[in-house]
Amino acid sequence: MEDRRTPIDRATFLRAGGAGAAALLATPLTGGTASAVPERTREHPNVALIRRYYEAYGSGDLNALKRFFTPDIRWTIPGHHPLAGTKTGTDEVIAFFGELARAGFRAEVLYLAADGDWVVDLHRGWSTTPAGLDITWVLAYRIQGKRIAEAINFASDQHAADAFFWRRYPLARIPDRLAEG
Repeated sequence: MEDRRTPIDRATFLRAGGAGAAALLATPLTGGTASAVPERTREHPNVALIRRYYEAYGSGDLNALKRFFTPDIRWTIPGHHPLAGTKTGTDEVIAFFGELARAGFRAEVLYLAADGDWVVDLHRGWSTTPAGLDITWVLAYRIQGKRIAEAINFASDQHAADAFFWRRYPLARIPDRLAEG
């Protein structure tokens, strides 16, 4: 029997997400046209929260991000570079995003899914000032009280991320780096 499913391009697959993507792939052709794809179920409220967060991030207004965070948020950045580590509290997290802004960081969401208090985000993240880092990232967000309480980043190419951040954020010379006292 000939396979007569409609070919699905990558962007359509990723936009459909989860069960919706499986439904698109399984949709048979009838008389040369695909049968109707079921309506997408109502989006999980935590996925909607992260979508709104990305819209605010894309606006470039760092203060607009604060409303998405719990006061004691923990944001963990992997790697061995000057921006790596866990940022705690809104001030540290916003300062981190300020540094990303200096590198012209952009993000394009590829996939979001939620289960309970967790949202998983797959996105393309790239720098523009200077250009040079363009990789896929996965973030795991823990939502508490309709706000982001924790975010854990995972880089698809940690070596490339480390090298980029060291080039973009070199340490100050030793006399300037050492604390007085």
